[in-house]
Amino acid sequence: MLARVWSSSLIGIEAIKVGVEVDVSGGLPGIVIVGLPDTAVQESRERVKAALRNSGLAFPMRRIVINLTPADLRKEGPSFDLPISIGILAASDQINPQLLGDFLFLGEVSLDGALRPVTGVLPIAAAAKQMGFVGLVVPYKNAQEAAVVKGLAVYGFESLSEVSNFLNNPDEVQPFREEDKANDKQRQYHLDLRDVKGQAHARRALEIAAAGGHNLIFVGPPGSGKTMLARRLPGILPPLEFNEALEVTKIHSVAGLLRDQGQLLRQRPFRSPHHSASGPALVGGGSFPKPGEISLAHRGVLFLDELTEFKRDVLEFLRQPLEDGFVSISRARQSVTFPAQFTLVASTNPCPCGYYADPIQVCTCSPRQRETYWAKLSGPLMDRIDLQVAVNRLKPEEITRQSQGEESAPIRERVRAARHLATHRFEAESNLHSNAQMNSQQLRQWCQLNDATRQLLETAISRLGLSARATDRILKVARTIADLANSSSLETPHVAEAIQYRTIDRLQ
Repeated sequence: MLARVWSSSLIGIEAIKVGVEVDVSGGLPGIVIVGLPDTAVQESRERVKAALRNSGLAFPMRRIVINLTPADLRKEGPSFDLPISIGILAASDQINPQLLGDFLFLGEVSLDGALRPVTGVLPIAAAAKQMGFVGLVVPYKNAQEAAVVKGLAVYGFESLSEVSNFLNNPDEVQPFREEDKANDKQRQYHLDLRDVKGQAHARRALEIAAAGGHNLIFVGPPGSGKTMLARRLPGILPPLEFNEALEVTKIHSVAGLLRDQGQLLRQRPFRSPHHSASGPALVGGGSFPKPGEISLAHRGVLFLDELTEFKRDVLEFLRQPLEDGFVSISRARQSVTFPAQFTLVASTNPCPCGYYADPIQVCTCSPRQRETYWAKLSGPLMDRIDLQVAVNRLKPEEITRQSQGEESAPIRERVRAARHLATHRFEAESNLHSNAQMNSQQLRQWCQLNDATRQLLETAISRLGLSARATDRILKVARTIADLANSSSLETPHVAEAIQYRTIDRLQ
């Protein structure tokens, strides 16, 4: 007898419908799986056989052929265990096949018949709704994650026998119901800017970066507060909108980072990979491509501490995603695109010893050593960093001062207001969310200069040797500064402040 069950596979963060066709016929007992299965799918034969028997269900001692369609799509992972099990039960007349066409099945089975959670459930749930399925059957630990998608009946079960009973008696089981409430822990900002003493210039740059989505680098001696400042950027960013949260949660679901949360992510991600990270770890990769750190930081912050300690070839991988907002990973059989619209925040010392131009500690590095040190950061990469800020050592009176700086909450409100102005300005643009994303045409429209301001900018280009890309970055930063000042036009002070954030392009 032939039975067909529906499941799904992921290409990047996009879900593709997969048909699981099971044919039970006469012949020597055995299981054959066709349709480009990987090793984990091939091994499901033994898992399914043991799970059915240990669940009190009969495993047919006949020839079983399982076809995964479409046949030219590579299938990976253990998530096909459950649909294969249900297909065998349906083809051997142990369950009612009436509901099989209305549901999509996903899950790994243990040898005792228990259902184990799998990754990538959220994008599959969203796709199942678009495909017209009535419901989704998943392991119970994945149900809360899938229930984020409204309008789709989600059924979560602990074991294979529970799924079998549901298909035979569907009226006895109710869909999983969970209110979409934000995780309180996600809404708390544990790191507040009030803890930062002094550094008014760096705090201002942090506010501009948050308001416009601009990339930022802090350069200063050890102990000047570079890392402390960077880690407080998420606290002044506005919370994710629903569509943004859904997109970010999909990426984390594909990466397998939601198993213990299972809720919609509300706080913007903050990723901080170690400087020993490889290129694939940063941008994504693998034989079956998975998102890397830049995609996990989508709509949030990617913090690269000790930037010059990263390998130069790894840093060069960032150039295309910083410009395009996505990363494409090509393999022999397929090409996968992951979103990567993130704010890059980096920190580094000014030289190998860390004390170049420090008023107290004497630098022990030679000019050649400093030149080699900064050579790791290419000109094109530095051009893509909008705000380049020198962070100086705190003065003694600033260290001992008991008063605190401005808290993150009022800064967050100013950032929210500036972003609201930008959103209103770009409401006719479908994929534009911040000033940092403006192209040349939009710069000409929204960053018009008067004669005095234009002359100031031309002088800066000449004296600092700025490229056309760096000049565009200055205009984008100036537009954000104007938004923070609630100004509809770019004035000379806005551009002048933006120019001062390009003064360390060639620090040596």
